[in-house]
Amino acid sequence: RPVGVRFAMCAKNSFLTSLGVEIYASGHRRWPDEVKARVVADTLEPGATVNAVADRYGVQPNQLSAWRGLAKQGKLVLPALSTEEPVFVPLVVCDPPPAAPFCDRSPGDKRIRIVIGEVTLELAADTPAVRLAEIVRALGAAGC
Repeated sequence: RPVGVRFAMCAKNSFLTSLGVEIYASGHRRWPDEVKARVVADTLEPGATVNAVADRYGVQPNQLSAWRGLAKQGKLVLPALSTEEPVFVPLVVCDPPPAAPFCDRSPGDKRIRIVIGEVTLELAADTPAVRLAEIVRALGAAGC
């Protein structure tokens, strides 16, 4: 190999070993999870691309994408952001969920009341439990 290529490889290897990457004589590398997480975090910087970060660390882009997948699954914990600037996240505002149906029955009562928000259904006290469950399930589904 030309001297410039050997120097670049040596510099890259020195850089990686300083991070904690083990480099074997065969060229195989063992990347600790903390280093993988740091590399993945670099891809999340504004303007960063997977290809550019992969090139900086001497790793294949598809390998880096696999590490990103591990991070998304929660199997690789990324380092905390170290920035003085405010960090923004999307905020989604939704209508409050509809009130869940509930049954109201007093001990001496001859009726069963199912209340959903402002709607009240009254059923006979001897309505089978299976039927009550079907009605409540149907009313709950209707509110979705």
